[in-house]
Amino acid sequence: MLPVQILKDNAQEERGATARLSSFVGAIAIGDLVKSTLGPKGMDKILISGNGEHQGIKVTNDGATILKSIGVDNPAAKVLVDMSMTQDNEVGDGTTSVTVLAAELLKEVGDLDSFVFLTLCEG
Repeated sequence: MLPVQILKDNAQEERGATARLSSFVGAIAIGDLVKSTLGPKGMDKILISGNGEHQGIKVTNDGATILKSIGVDNPAAKVLVDMSMTQDNEVGDGTTSVTVLAAELLKEVGDLDSFVFLTLCEG
């Protein structure tokens, strides 16, 4: 039986603080992307899809719509996108708020190297 390749040829392995930082950076970037659309002075984003004759332009300040239209390959960022989609499906509003809140929590926790995450979960 031949071995099955699971990872891409250019895949890299990260461990410990480096892996945590890489995950957090992607998730924080997602939060920063939609942060400017939040609140009464929130700004709209212009989403351009396709090219040539089939180019579509959409103007929105909805976090779920923005996050649906971008490609995400970072695992932690995917969690934030999924969280926003779940919020949209269950409640229909607050997609930007939950994304920004989660990203800010990750930003704060990222500074705590010796923090035990189980403590946060237990309250």
